[in-house]
Amino acid sequence: MNTFQSVERDERTVAVENASYKWAYAFITYALLIDIACRAAIRHEGAWDLMVLVIVGGAVCTMYQARQKTLARSWLKSAVLIACLGGIVGFIIAAILTMTKAI
Repeated sequence: MNTFQSVERDERTVAVENASYKWAYAFITYALLIDIACRAAIRHEGAWDLMVLVIVGGAVCTMYQARQKTLARSWLKSAVLIACLGGIVGFIIAAILTMTKAI
């Protein structure tokens, strides 16, 4: 008996789906960051609720990867370095805005 059964989902399908989720997550995250910047610059309102969404989304992704043991060995070092650089850039921007009386 030779019946042909089509395979609807294979490893390639799962890999493509996961890649599409990655692109969608990156798009939504950067769209939120742009929205936060526009609200702050144009409307002069705080958008901390949206910033929390970005931060919590990244934390959930990192926690899942940690539980599945898929994080690289130097992920903590990279995360601390990025956080420090972000803090330094934020401090510099705040100092410039304070000096120019823009705040």
